[in-house]
Amino acid sequence: MGKLSVNLCGIPLENPVIPASGTFGFGYEYAELYDINCLGTFSFKGTTREARFGNPTPRIAECTAGLINAVGLQNPGVEQVIARELPKLKECFHKPVMANVSGFSVEDYAYTCRLLDQQDQVGWLEVNVSCPNVHGGGMSFGTDPKAAAEVTAAVKKVTTKPVIVKLSPNVTDIVSIAKACEDAGADGISLINTMLGMRIDLRSRKPIIANTMGGFSGPAIFPVAVRMVYQVAKAVKVPVIGMGGVSSAEDVLEMMLAGATAVEVGAANLVNPYACRDIIRDLPETMARYGIENLCDIIGGVK
Repeated sequence: MGKLSVNLCGIPLENPVIPASGTFGFGYEYAELYDINCLGTFSFKGTTREARFGNPTPRIAECTAGLINAVGLQNPGVEQVIARELPKLKECFHKPVMANVSGFSVEDYAYTCRLLDQQDQVGWLEVNVSCPNVHGGGMSFGTDPKAAAEVTAAVKKVTTKPVIVKLSPNVTDIVSIAKACEDAGADGISLINTMLGMRIDLRSRKPIIANTMGGFSGPAIFPVAVRMVYQVAKAVKVPVIGMGGVSSAEDVLEMMLAGATAVEVGAANLVNPYACRDIIRDLPETMARYGIENLCDIIGGVK
C-alpha cells in the first residue's frame, strides 16, 4: 500500500484530503454518516466576528458540471463557534481542524483569528480573502496584493499557528497576490475559491440567485484550478493547498503534481456526502495504477 501521509505547515496529515469550508459544516453533521477521522483534516464553515444570517434566498443555481452558490457566510459568529460548535466537534473529530475565517475589515480578521488561535482543536487558520458572495468584504481584500498582505500581516501579529491565505481566482495575476501574502508572513496558500458566475431564469428574465451573482464551483472549474495551483506553487516557497472541482482520487493526484501539498474537496461533498471518504478509499489503488509509492514524491512533479 502506498504512503498517503503529508506534512502541512509542520503538522502531519494521514492523507492529503480535506473537505473545503462551506461544504462540510462544523464536521459533526457528517460524522452522523461516517467516521470523519479518516480525513486528513477539514476546514470548517467560514466564521466571522459577528453572527451573519447570510444572503436572501434563492442561494443556489445549478449549472452544467457545477453550481453557483451565494450563501453569504451564514454563521453564528466566532464566540458562538467557540462556545457551541467546537465542543460538539471535539466529541467526534480527534485531529487538529482548520479554522476558516472571513472578515469585512483588517480588524475583523485579526479579532476572529486571535480568538480561534487560542483553541486547542485548531491546527491552522485558513484566512479567506476571496469570498465572492458578500458585499464590502472578503474578495475585496483578495483582489489586491497590498490589501491581501495587510490582512496577512495583521493576522500573523496576533496568532501563533500556521496561517494559510485562501485566494480568489477572479483576478488577472494570482501569482503577485500569492507572493505578497508570502512576503507578509503567510505559512501557506490555498486556492482556488469559487469563480464568479450568474444564471438567468428565461421565464422571469431575472437572475436565479437573489444576490444576482455567486460563486461558481464544481468539475467545470478544475482545469482553471490546476493551472493556478501550478503557477503559484512554482512562485512561492510555502505549501499550497489545491482545490476547485476536485471529485476523484485522480483529481487529487493531478493537483499534487501541479504543486499542491494537500487538496480540498468542495462541491463534490454537496453532491455526494461520502465523496471525501470515497476518495481516500480509492487513493491507494489509484496510486498503484500510476506507479506512485509515496504521495510526497509527486508534489510539484509535473514534467
